[in-house]
Amino acid sequence: MANEQNLRPVRTESEARERGRAGGKASGVARRRKADFRKTLNMLLTAEIDSPEWTPILQSLGLDSTLEAAVNMAMIKKALAGDVKAYEAIAKYAGQSDRTEKDDAEQAAKTEREKAQAETLKDKKAKEKDAENSVIQNMETLADILKHSRPNRNIEDYQEE
Repeated sequence: MANEQNLRPVRTESEARERGRAGGKASGVARRRKADFRKTLNMLLTAEIDSPEWTPILQSLGLDSTLEAAVNMAMIKKALAGDVKAYEAIAKYAGQSDRTEKDDAEQAAKTEREKAQAETLKDKKAKEKDAENSVIQNMETLADILKHSRPNRNIEDYQEE
């Protein structure tokens, strides 16, 4: 467990490199172990079983008599007996949600509000950019006028040009 007493700061680049290499190797070992576990579990779940209790039921439903199907049927059997946790697990993995239509409507309204706010912000930034461009253009025009101006002339002299 990490705490202030057992932390050892890295002192050199080579030490950091060694620790990183060791961590990478340990991470690879852990990833392979987890992948092997998943592979073994999937292999076991898809294995055919010959259970006098489950095989006739599963085959009558047109399913293969596998451990996976038997586990699912056992969960359904528990849910039918009133086990709420079994029901919740079934609903979760069947893609059913505990959210109500009101929750969905609130989420949709929130999304629309956020889209509207984003659009308003986008419009505001565009207007600010247009105003900035207008100011820049006016300043450039003024600079051009000042560059071509001659002292002691009246405004009418400029209009003739």
